[in-house]
Amino acid sequence: MDTLFIDDNFHKIYEKVTAGKRLGFEDGLALYQSTDLTGLGRLADTVRRRRHGETAFYVYNQHLNYTNICLNRCRFCAYARDRAEEGAFTLSLADVRERLLERIDEPVRELHIVGGLNPALPFDYYLDLLRTVKEIRPEAAIKAFTAVEIDHLAGISGLSLEDTVAALKDAGLEMIPGGGAEVLDDRIREALFPRKIGGERWLEVMAALHRSGLTANATLLYGHIETLEERVRHLIRLRELQDETGGFSAFIPLAFHPGNTQLSHLPGTTGFDDLKTVAVARLMLDNFDHIKAYWVMIGEKLAQVALSFGADDLDGTIVEEKITHMAGARSPKGLAREEMERMIRAAGFRPVERDSFYRSVNEGKGEGIPAHA
Repeated sequence: MDTLFIDDNFHKIYEKVTAGKRLGFEDGLALYQSTDLTGLGRLADTVRRRRHGETAFYVYNQHLNYTNICLNRCRFCAYARDRAEEGAFTLSLADVRERLLERIDEPVRELHIVGGLNPALPFDYYLDLLRTVKEIRPEAAIKAFTAVEIDHLAGISGLSLEDTVAALKDAGLEMIPGGGAEVLDDRIREALFPRKIGGERWLEVMAALHRSGLTANATLLYGHIETLEERVRHLIRLRELQDETGGFSAFIPLAFHPGNTQLSHLPGTTGFDDLKTVAVARLMLDNFDHIKAYWVMIGEKLAQVALSFGADDLDGTIVEEKITHMAGARSPKGLAREEMERMIRAAGFRPVERDSFYRSVNEGKGEGIPAHA
């Protein structure tokens, strides 16, 4: 074991990991503070392979951003606009129908739908949006509206949070994306997104969604003004809610892109930090089944490497992603199924196409894993 790690602190953590014991705050901080990246990757890969072996998942999905008009105007966001501002948009239901029919011949299995908090949109718009999507894509799961959007909808619906969620489910909502959490810390909220719901409310809304039977993702927006301590506390708070509800499906580290934001003076993340954040998440979130390497934010090549640093999912084909690209992301706006599978095989893993709930739908047709990936 002496040859496994450069960082001596990792030996104790290795013993915990191999024994299946939960890591604490000090462990998470030690992992983040270390420069032993290969050792950290080895630790995370141990857990990843114990859970998923050589499998790596992806989904054939399509993104639909229905409006960028937003009340919150968070400092880190390049997407939001005021109603009269150049570039502001809101899709009509006819627009939504057109966007979906443009790709109706593709085997889309998931619709990822998020937008801003547009004060001009009534609650019925959201119900009709879901019904329209379900009418056109009855076979695809609808993953829509972050906890921030759900809180907003409860405020305009005239219903309780629970009844709002029930109405959305009746209209076709099946899963919740993980955005809006950012960093679950009051200091970060006051500095970067004071109009948005705070961490306690985000967790409260997520708990209500889980109780309703909806699964959700969880996220961390990292690489701006947060400290390593705040990152670790964020992961622990997610883990604590997962202990209570079991409603989270996957965790997605979101690398901050400063372009065209009020934080454009910041440098953005490094590949070193991106891989560390994936690995630390896999080690700390012992009650999460899946960790995603979101290729839109970290690029395809680094996402491939992340599969050996704890990630087991590359998300999906992601047709027409807007939010990250408006902040300067240089990754493609979508990838073909064949390219997703090629990326996974080249990294030494076996691609499995999944649906929103990690059920295999098209296990990789291929030739298996390359002998020397």
